[in-house]
Amino acid sequence: MAAYLARRLIQSVLILLGVSFITFLLLYVLPADPVRQIAGRAATAQTVENIRQQLGLDQPFIVQYGRYLGNLLHGDLGRSYLQKTDVAELIWSRLPASLLLMAGGIACELVLGLTLGVIAALWRGRALDQGLMVGSFVAVSAPQFVVGLLLLYVFAVRLGWFPIGGYGTFAHLVLPALTLGILGSGWYSRMMRSSMIEVLRADYIRTARAKGLGRARVILRHALPNAILPIVAMIGIDIGIFMGGIVVVESVFGWPGMGQLAWQAIQRVDIPIIMGVTLVSATAIVLGNLLADLIAPLVDPRIKLR
Repeated sequence: MAAYLARRLIQSVLILLGVSFITFLLLYVLPADPVRQIAGRAATAQTVENIRQQLGLDQPFIVQYGRYLGNLLHGDLGRSYLQKTDVAELIWSRLPASLLLMAGGIACELVLGLTLGVIAALWRGRALDQGLMVGSFVAVSAPQFVVGLLLLYVFAVRLGWFPIGGYGTFAHLVLPALTLGILGSGWYSRMMRSSMIEVLRADYIRTARAKGLGRARVILRHALPNAILPIVAMIGIDIGIFMGGIVVVESVFGWPGMGQLAWQAIQRVDIPIIMGVTLVSATAIVLGNLLADLIAPLVDPRIKLR
């Protein structure tokens, strides 16, 4: 286990290093000039050049990247060009909202997706199965803003059950989490259905049935733990995606997560914030996948970490 964790940590560091290099390079060759955003349209050429020198943006790429890595090793994510605030502080202020939306979204998509996937597998080939799979395809294909606005119109405007937008209470979380749950449940239901059908054909399932075990016990005790393994890996990926922020959903519901912060930074070419959010998201994906790998042996003891 120790050797496995050490190897994965080394791989994680290399992955994050690669992500930082590629992101920094793309921002370096970006046609948009962050100095112009800072100086304003009326600034003179001399003013623009002075700001460029102050920020060190007149130096070669390798020098700028090396300086960024050096600061990163000391826990410094840089300082926002426009907001004049440390990036770490800005991300930290948005982190609780992002974590809350991530937890709510994953919970909703798991409850909906796994339930519908199991039902579809048990009724394979019948009208119910076909209807659920069509519904999952619609859920996967539906634009985020359409689902979000539809839920807002029905449950906030017409019925008045939930607030139209904002952040702070459980009621504010329900609709954005449900939006993410509906969109993500399509993937989970299709994956769960395929995995469940494959497991139900296994020899040990036929043996369990031959021994006279009830249908519910066969499904819950023998089939479900094995069918759920692919889902664990998907959750690890979703953690990183949700941590990076679902920009459209956050915009529709006025949710103050890291997605909004990243979108505002992209519009203003605020490079330190873009780099900070990207690295935090990449770190979440790496940790999410590592957590999924560590949980897999608990679900299926036959899996050995080497």
